[in-house]
Amino acid sequence: MESRSEIRLSSNADECLLCRAERVTAWHYEDDECWVADCLVCATPMIVWRTHGLPEAEIERRLIDQLGRAAAARYGDGGYWIDAERRRIPDHWHAHARPEGGFFDPKSALYTKWGRSASR
Repeated sequence: MESRSEIRLSSNADECLLCRAERVTAWHYEDDECWVADCLVCATPMIVWRTHGLPEAEIERRLIDQLGRAAAARYGDGGYWIDAERRRIPDHWHAHARPEGGFFDPKSALYTKWGRSASR
């Protein structure tokens, strides 16, 4: 049986926006395993696993910890929540750190349109 990290879902990795890792927003961290940058849509810190697919639980915990460090730098300790739901790109693991009580970062143009929240 394949491990989660070996499972490749429906998207073609060659066409995946997260695999391309284009620097279109501010980047906060990167290493061989992941990168953290502001999300193009919501402007929150977003971590992306460099491997196209879904990681094992231990890797996921490590990635969430890394995102937490970037989120604390932006929103302060406890001033954020982790949103690991993959809405637009479901087959490439990534997660967002959203401001406490909100969905969009105040820097996002959508923040003024939708306020602090959006349907989850």
